[in-house]
Amino acid sequence: MPEQQQWIITATEEPPEWFIQAVKQYTPASNGLYAAQLLWHRGIKDRQQLTAFINYKAYQPASPFEFGQEMHLAIARLQQAYNTKEKIAIWGDFDADGITATSVLWDGLGQFFAQNTQLIYYIPNRLKESHGLNNQGIDNLASQGCKLIVTCDTGSTNVEEIIYAKQLGIDVIVTDHHTLPAERPPVAAIINPRYFPKEHQLFNLSGVAVAYKLVEALYQSLPNVAKYPLEDLLDLVAVGLIADLVQLSGDCRYLAQMGIQRLQEDFKQPAAARRRPGVGRLLELCQKSGDRPTDISFGLGPRINAVSRIQGDASFCVELLTSRDVKRCNELAEVTELANARRKSLQKDVQAQVAQKLTQLDLSTTSVIVLEDAQWPAGVLGLVAGQIAQETGRPTILLSTEGAGEQGAGGRGQGAGGREQGAGGEITSLSSNSERAERPATANNTQNGLNLSYPLTTLALARGSARSVNSVDLYQLVKEQAHLLHRFGGHPFAAGLSLLVENIPLFTAAINQQLRQSLGSTTLTPTVQADLTVTVADLGKELFLELKLLEPCGMGNPVPKLLIQNCWFENSWHRNQQDWQGKKVQYIKAEFDIRDDSSRSAFPGLWWGHYKDELPIGRCDCIAELDYNTFKKRYEIRLIAVRSSANSALTTQHLPFIVDLRNQEHSATQHGLNAPLPLTGLIIEDCPTNWDDLRMWLRRCLAISRSTSGLENQQQLAIAWSKPKHQPPNQIWLTLVGIAKYLSRTNQLVTRGQLLEKIGISNQTLLVGIKALKYLGFTVQRQDRSLQITWNPNDSAEKLADEAVARFLAAVREEQFQQQYFAEVPLSTIVAIASYDSK
Repeated sequence: MPEQQQWIITATEEPPEWFIQAVKQYTPASNGLYAAQLLWHRGIKDRQQLTAFINYKAYQPASPFEFGQEMHLAIARLQQAYNTKEKIAIWGDFDADGITATSVLWDGLGQFFAQNTQLIYYIPNRLKESHGLNNQGIDNLASQGCKLIVTCDTGSTNVEEIIYAKQLGIDVIVTDHHTLPAERPPVAAIINPRYFPKEHQLFNLSGVAVAYKLVEALYQSLPNVAKYPLEDLLDLVAVGLIADLVQLSGDCRYLAQMGIQRLQEDFKQPAAARRRPGVGRLLELCQKSGDRPTDISFGLGPRINAVSRIQGDASFCVELLTSRDVKRCNELAEVTELANARRKSLQKDVQAQVAQKLTQLDLSTTSVIVLEDAQWPAGVLGLVAGQIAQETGRPTILLSTEGAGEQGAGGRGQGAGGREQGAGGEITSLSSNSERAERPATANNTQNGLNLSYPLTTLALARGSARSVNSVDLYQLVKEQAHLLHRFGGHPFAAGLSLLVENIPLFTAAINQQLRQSLGSTTLTPTVQADLTVTVADLGKELFLELKLLEPCGMGNPVPKLLIQNCWFENSWHRNQQDWQGKKVQYIKAEFDIRDDSSRSAFPGLWWGHYKDELPIGRCDCIAELDYNTFKKRYEIRLIAVRSSANSALTTQHLPFIVDLRNQEHSATQHGLNAPLPLTGLIIEDCPTNWDDLRMWLRRCLAISRSTSGLENQQQLAIAWSKPKHQPPNQIWLTLVGIAKYLSRTNQLVTRGQLLEKIGISNQTLLVGIKALKYLGFTVQRQDRSLQITWNPNDSAEKLADEAVARFLAAVREEQFQQQYFAEVPLSTIVAIASYDSK
């Protein structure tokens, strides 16, 4: 089923000798060259950066009061609750970041508020409720006497629900890291790092890290109350940060480094002496020791996520992570392990069914894969869609029509108690960030989702997940089909959606046509990228320890991918995995030894989800990650891609050197890397509103880079736009009308550029505004290069004018959301776009 992949080898710049020697101080067993190349390529280019990156003790973390007035408001409201003994509810989320965030607040706030009486928690059911607040859950908390809700990993855009809670006498403190609303919601406080400029050390915090910062501030404000040290929470912070796949830079990296150390220290204790026996038992069940980030991304994270995917209700996971009752934790850990085993089996079953359906598609004429089935469980569709997208190089949307016609997602209105009881091998997906934003899809709500208002009780709805590759922006792609959707929300590479079953064929045809038109002559091809070229002789402890300097890895700092050429495999075999009870799980892994001409010794490895027969016979090339298996106590490679040497066609990738100057003062000699920007460097100062605007600059840079030789002549591109300061859409409309009236009264001419500068919108949005003006009786005519505007109020059409104004306001909101997005989109995403366009 997988198409022929294009392999890309990143062109690495040789770092200066002083930098190699500086790195070597941390790698006494090797020369440090590989680590130095990677660190230099990833932007670590001076001694201070290097020291802070590698040694967390040299890093200065930010104060929680960097959040400013909002943090002070949150602490004041918590102190009020503490003094008046109010009842507080933690409102969490059902993925690993949300579960650990809830656990951090449960343990942290639990030092100040009595658990189960004064402090309770509520986690929505994944299979019955969506992310975020809902009115039925709020009603339930109100009936229990709660006066304050503290959200974690959710809540920023739940404006209507926050207003509803306020009407019931409940204040809300939001702690979250997702998309901000256009205006501050009516909350007691909102703690969200998205308010920071993107270069701020707190900007990339995940939900659990934001929750930790709130607790840290409370510890500092009430210093003599807590019985347990704040640092006891860091292991949970590390689990949530790494499982949520956020960019591990700034405080994120610092907290993850500290947390992994705490995780490992606690695991080394006897089971009865552990602070978190549930975490320890989970690590035992997945045969990990807690000392590696991959122990979280391949071990703890998938298991925590599996509970809500399979059972819906993941509330007991908070007890699993926080209880000190060893027997109870062992029981819950085993329930969690069984859920993960079930998840693996379901994932494999769905993947096989998808593969069968793919045989009926002509991929040469398919740009977007859209498949549906009545038997597919919604909980694993995102995982499978991600796999198919990687294998085919095409955006993939998988829809389940299971239960279509039944009532849609509604609040269950139960279980908001302190401790409800409930009944490896994959990286946690981006769904924690993508499907959370799923909102109703109206023209007036385009921040991160769209909605047509249908009564849920009468709909035959399909619900599913979408995953993208090759830098195809899913948000832009699916947004254009809003009229066919019931709900949609997400980000450029991952999304969740629902639509009428009867609309699926039309949606499939429309979205394929749209992407084909967007791509033009470009062909979608699955790609895999390698960072370094090594031999089998290089593999082992020394290289592992050298590459370990980069850990913890994550977005923006991925696990190094190693290219091994002209190698072959021996002693290959495969088997089904076994669960903790020794029962087979329908999830395959192949094991093998790898050899090449560089060494007489073979090196062990494994390939998750594949049979031994899929390994090529004879000489081949492969891309792999180097790992340490704590269970078998050996170093091994984890195979990513392999192909026969006869098919080897490697592409060396020369990318434009992109300098991120967004939201900063900048000049041609100041761009954050302590080196002057060359005279040939390009600077973009206007914030784009779509990827095509940015692609034009990227392609211009690539053309220049390809026309020169050598990395020293690599074209540089500085993205230097500032975070826009938007006026409310209604104010922009009033300004436009006011200008039109003034110009009509004074009979003055105006250029399009003058209007755009005065109002602060794009040319396309201005055209929508001019159409709306015409329905109010204005006439807009060209006079050479200027516009003449006259007004006759008697020519207005009130009903049509209202509709036209609504379209203009929606266009402004959409444009402002896009500018907000491009002000904050990670540099790694922009680099990914450049990477794809450079092929």
